[in-house]
Amino acid sequence: MKRRVVVTGIGAVSPNGIGREAFWAATLRGESGVRPIERFDASDLAVRIAGQVENFDETQYVSVKDRPHVSRATPFAIAAAGEALTDAGLDSKSMSREESREIGVVTGSGAASWEFTEHQYELYYTGRQKECSVYVVPTSTPGTLSSEVSMRFGLRGYSHLLSNGCTSSTDAIGYAYRSIAFGNMNRLVAGGVDTPLAPLIMRGFIIMRIMASRWNAEPTRASRPFSKDRDGFVVAEGAWFFVLEEREMALARGARIYGEIKGYGSTCEAFHRVRLEECGEEPARAMGLALAEAGLAPEAIDYVSYHGTSTELNDRIETRAMHLAFGDHARKLPGSALKSIIGHPQGACGAAGLAATLLGMRDGRMHGTINLESPDPECDLDYIPGPARQMNIENAVCNCIAFGSKNSALVVGR
Repeated sequence: MKRRVVVTGIGAVSPNGIGREAFWAATLRGESGVRPIERFDASDLAVRIAGQVENFDETQYVSVKDRPHVSRATPFAIAAAGEALTDAGLDSKSMSREESREIGVVTGSGAASWEFTEHQYELYYTGRQKECSVYVVPTSTPGTLSSEVSMRFGLRGYSHLLSNGCTSSTDAIGYAYRSIAFGNMNRLVAGGVDTPLAPLIMRGFIIMRIMASRWNAEPTRASRPFSKDRDGFVVAEGAWFFVLEEREMALARGARIYGEIKGYGSTCEAFHRVRLEECGEEPARAMGLALAEAGLAPEAIDYVSYHGTSTELNDRIETRAMHLAFGDHARKLPGSALKSIIGHPQGACGAAGLAATLLGMRDGRMHGTINLESPDPECDLDYIPGPARQMNIENAVCNCIAFGSKNSALVVGR
């Protein structure tokens, strides 16, 4: 029998706020986290802005001695996962070995530790080989990122990483949800982290001509989902993690419940490495599969967290997919694009959207899509332009689309 899965803890490290409530307050205000890049010299790049986390003390989560041997994603993930565990009322330090075996970690990340690996190559090819980390191989191995979270909190359940581009954290949460729903685990820490701010990664995106390049002087205006004058996405970093657990277990211990994961769907267009198929059928089918698993009709959905990258193709085709998935209800259905506020944190974006959706359910108020100043006629839905909106959300869809023709969606309910 399928069990019900609820979210009892949320943690966040975001470009517009460190910590769950700081992230959410800034998001409701429409406060952008996009700013000039400071992590490295970007003066010779065509795009010199990013959703960058500021004033984050990495040494709270990784020792000064260990920091050269891990990626920036490691302290981000530890911070967000730790906040989620505390929020859920779980103290991993007081757990017995047997209890720690009952909690696992599932992490979604597109880039994992690329920026660390890029730096190792830089050291090697600039004659500084002796500065290379002795852990260059394990840290560069994506799965080790999830292990860093497990080791920090002594969690001995399985420790897995899913890397599917931009759908990575949506897929990780979907994987965790099904693991609990079908009885493989009772409780999991799941979410997403990405820290792709590094020179070569930036150059790679720039070469693809999919980044916002006209807004270096006005960074907060650069991410413009669904606006006719959009010209690409803004890369970002961040981490958002959750505690997922079986509902009866959560109720028995008196845990606060943010919401319930009700369904998950995923498809592949099998079409192109980076382009979406014009018809929009497979993103629509992913949302339809999630609705079917949740046992909900399209009309039962009150809100959509859009992928909304601010690229010409993605926004237009995601809108088309919405019409296919929701029919006449699509025009009545409000939704918003978090990336307009924080930029695009790659594989962590689905977790970011889920965090905002759950917090919006809690507070009865949902953030808007900023910078939607000149609506694209082909993007003809209610994207909550401008300020936050009071609304009662019983059920929502969180949608994601990725390189490699991947599409994934979650259905969450109050």
